Amino acid sequence: MADAVSRIAARAPALAGREFGAKDVRLAVLQPADRISLRAPAASLGALSKALGLTLPTAPKTSASKGKRSALWLGPDEWLVIDDGGRDPLDDCAGVKALHSAVGISHRNVGISVTGRAAAAAVNAGCPQDLSLAAFPVGACSRTILGKVEIVLYRTAEDAFRIECWRSFADYVFAFLVEAARDAAA
Repeated sequence: MADAVSRIAARAPALAGREFGAKDVRLAVLQPADRISLRAPAASLGALSKALGLTLPTAPKTSASKGKRSALWLGPDEWLVIDDGGRDPLDDCAGVKALHSAVGISHRNVGISVTGRAAAAAVNAGCPQDLSLAAFPVGACSRTILGKVEIVLYRTAEDAFRIECWRSFADYVFAFLVEAARDAAA
């Protein structure tokens, strides 16, 4: 009986294996990652930072990374923590006694990478932010929109972005980015 339940409960990664390439821009769906939505007051940041193994950023549009874990500042008391190394940040926060809320959102989100010389142009087709390096440097992140949906945008290199979107919008976001990449390559 348990085997039948585990087979039913298993989820296939959204958009698994989808990629697209055009001149100077490449899109790829990222491997599933462990993610949490973290909320905490300033007094709890020391204990949470220690548990997570990185210092939670406190300035707008900033992030912190260590190894395969990143913490993205989304608001004065809110972070998106992403771990691509197989360590669940929810487990790391479980023993923290300081006031906080950590919610596992690993299955809710899908990560999409946009890379290449035309990556910023492709993202800017649907995102109103200034993505110049001066305004949105490497490590910058923000909650914003792409077309008609909310995303979290994270610049991982001069010519690379990670887009986090809800699983239910992943098809729309990927299709939007494919068209934008085609336009940027033209």
